[in-house]
Amino acid sequence: MAHAHHHHHIDPEAGDRRVALAIGVNIALTVAQIIGGLLSGSLALIADAVHNLSDAVSLIIAFAARRIARRPADPHMSFGYGRAEVVAALINYTSLILIGLYLAYEAVWRFFDPSPIGGWIVVIVAGIALLVDAITALLTWSMAKDSVNIRAAFLHNLADAAGSVAVIVSGVLILLFDWWIVDPIITLGIAAYILWMALSEMPAVIRTLMLASPATLSPKEVHEAVQEVAGVKTVHNAQLWEMQEHRPAFLAHVVIQKGEWGEADAIKAQIKTVLEARFGIAHSVLELECAVHACDDAPDFGNA
Repeated sequence: MAHAHHHHHIDPEAGDRRVALAIGVNIALTVAQIIGGLLSGSLALIADAVHNLSDAVSLIIAFAARRIARRPADPHMSFGYGRAEVVAALINYTSLILIGLYLAYEAVWRFFDPSPIGGWIVVIVAGIALLVDAITALLTWSMAKDSVNIRAAFLHNLADAAGSVAVIVSGVLILLFDWWIVDPIITLGIAAYILWMALSEMPAVIRTLMLASPATLSPKEVHEAVQEVAGVKTVHNAQLWEMQEHRPAFLAHVVIQKGEWGEADAIKAQIKTVLEARFGIAHSVLELECAVHACDDAPDFGNA
């Protein structure tokens, strides 16, 4: 169903402060986890630390992208810098996939080369990690709803929180039953979860970068709505894409019915009103053609 979207945004500066605070606590946690992992010999804890480091890096990338995206358009970047956030999201999802594959490799190797693990250190450090993960999630959760950039960083953190829970379980089982094998098994589980999240979110980011139509809009419905405006004969060479997240754009050749050319400006204004009111398309470019000189056999969409 095609419809307009309205988003409630947090003040940009306040959002920046939240992200900066999240970066700080994640860097501190990463250091603590690496030390704890080395002291205890826990691969799962080191795996969680590596992923937590990626959380910090992902937040730094997200922070930089937020700042860049707010730059105004200029002659060299006439569409503005908003896509910096989409690029940042792609970088973060790609890093998640690489991390997931690396952790899976390390876990499989540990099956063939087991080592003793200090359960108490694992449980304590992972418990602290879970607390920090919860704080970071709270700082970024509301912003993640409206930003693919922050959502990518948030999913980094969510995966790390799941990892912390898994590591705590691993430490408890090692303490109670000396089940060292649970450490690489849980590491494999963390890797699988990371890969699943990244691979499920990445297609939407790629769609935006590939100038695909927004997933929330039906190109056919938009095309029909324009063609139904009084005075319009046909619409061809239409293009519907997202300039950046939540900012759909539309371009088309519009053929004005015979005898209506005198109302061309009013027809164009009505089309723009329909596009924004029904579909949330505030950016539209319309090339008007009179019926006598209209293009023949032009496709409804694209320039083929």
